[in-house]
Order: sequence, then C-alpha cells, then structure tokens
Amino acid sequence: MNYLIALLLPPLAIIFAGRPFLGVVVVFVWVPALLFTGGLTHPMFILLAWFLIFSSEQKRHERTIGSDD
Repeated sequence: MNYLIALLLPPLAIIFAGRPFLGVVVVFVWVPALLFTGGLTHPMFILLAWFLIFSSEQKRHERTIGSDD
C-alpha cells in the first residue's frame, strides 16, 4: 500500500516509512520541483520513496528474523 502512496505523494510515503524529518524536507523540494519542471522530476522522488520504503521493510524483516533465535 505504501508503494501506491509513493506513486502519488512521495513525501507522504517517506513519512509513513518512518522518516518524518526527511519527508518534510522532501515536501519543500518536491513542490517547487513539480511547479518549475512540470512534473519531470516526479520519478526521482518516487524512486527515493521506494528505496526508503524497501530499506525500512528490510530492517523490520531483519529484526523479526533475528528475534527468532
């Protein structure tokens, strides 16, 4: 579900991934980038959000696997 949010609103997906400060910073960069480039930079923010979501899921998975020992 978070990947779908990342397609539409990457800063919100970054906040949901557990990086609230970075999400707020990205909002201040993302909005002007959308306005000045006409959306050409939007894929860059989607990739950033997907990378952060994936890394947070990896960390969560490693914590659950490590607790089984």
